[in-house]
Amino acid sequence: MANVLLVDDDAGFLAATSDLLGLLGHSVSTAASVEAARQAVEDKEFDRVFLDLMLPDGSGLQVLDSLASDHKKQTKVTIITGHPSVKNLVKSLYGPRVNYLIKPISLDQLRVLLDDKSGVAEVAQDVSGVHKHLGFLIGESQVMKNLYSMITRVSKTSANVMLLGESGVGKEVVANAIHHASLANGEFVATNCGAFSRELITSELFGHEKGAFTGAVARKSGVFEQAENGTLFLDEITEMPIDLQPNLLRVLETNKFTSLGATKSVDINCRVISATNRSELQLMSEGCLREDLYFRLAVFPITVPSLRERREDIPLMAKHFLGELNDEHGTTFNIVDEEIEKLKGYDWPGNVRELRHTIHRAFIMTDTESPSLIFTKLGSPFKNNVQQKGVLRAGRTIEDVERELIEVTLDQYDGDKKMAASILGISLKTLYNRINDYEEK
Repeated sequence: MANVLLVDDDAGFLAATSDLLGLLGHSVSTAASVEAARQAVEDKEFDRVFLDLMLPDGSGLQVLDSLASDHKKQTKVTIITGHPSVKNLVKSLYGPRVNYLIKPISLDQLRVLLDDKSGVAEVAQDVSGVHKHLGFLIGESQVMKNLYSMITRVSKTSANVMLLGESGVGKEVVANAIHHASLANGEFVATNCGAFSRELITSELFGHEKGAFTGAVARKSGVFEQAENGTLFLDEITEMPIDLQPNLLRVLETNKFTSLGATKSVDINCRVISATNRSELQLMSEGCLREDLYFRLAVFPITVPSLRERREDIPLMAKHFLGELNDEHGTTFNIVDEEIEKLKGYDWPGNVRELRHTIHRAFIMTDTESPSLIFTKLGSPFKNNVQQKGVLRAGRTIEDVERELIEVTLDQYDGDKKMAASILGISLKTLYNRINDYEEK
């Protein structure tokens, strides 16, 4: 049984939700204002607070401030609102113990939310009512259900996880789901190993002391320190130079690191989730990751399925992305069944990221008088250019073919370098290096 504080100025909602919580066997206190809620948390400790942000005498954020003291910081908070737009604000509030539900709420939602084994974010929904498993993931296909099972299992441990999957499948989203399902007290810290310069990679990972090198005018904490008691997500781990990987291996083996310029090592306590778009076979054959480091990182490897492996989830994903755009712009566009079939019939080499961009482009191109999105241009530079006869003709150098592939990809995605790098399966840093090389020639 949990001690629950329900804060809302709607008397009918207070009464109905109190009854639901009572049916589940929980002890319920209610408050209809900021002042009443503050007094309640001062007089009593609560396991869970359900909080409306719009109150007669102020904002629910003021109640959150009252819950920020050390002896109350374990209280879990759920924002209950009729305004879905608060979801982006909620992400920055009070750490991982805050999530949200959109009115009206059901007995089943409350039951799952108050079951600690299910995690605080299990019942989250997006603005279109699409269910988000583990608070982040969308899909009802069998491969996704298998993924949810894997996440639930590993979240109960502190094991390091390696996420394998094609570019654009949503590996960082999966990493976020693992972090939140584990109910970690620390932060989720994401960093891209492909974006580090070779000279500063040690400083980025482990930090440096003031004066450690020219330009180190102040102490800087590294990502390992920032992720203390939380989760460190190392994206594109195979982009880390092979000769610098022993430094990371040493930290994983000892659970200690030493900042540049420091004389003492510091203990670390965080889960490391790494990610790569290479398969396990490629990791071994290409020699881009030390074998001993691989076994430290991939205690529990998870393969994230591509979008074409779960085509039945495409309608849900499309509805989700369009719902976000409708919410942001105050529109009511939809997607008819005929257009959904077009989306399901395409292979999506860029996976979920490409689907999101496709929905966004169609949204921009749709006239406000039209109620539905029309997808007049589906295609990736891989399918449209690489596989066409005549492109890979004899007599051309590999450099020429590579350059043309990069140029047509950038053209296809209107110069969006981040998207182009993802579709090409290379890091953004590598793409910039290639572009700079071409400009110099």
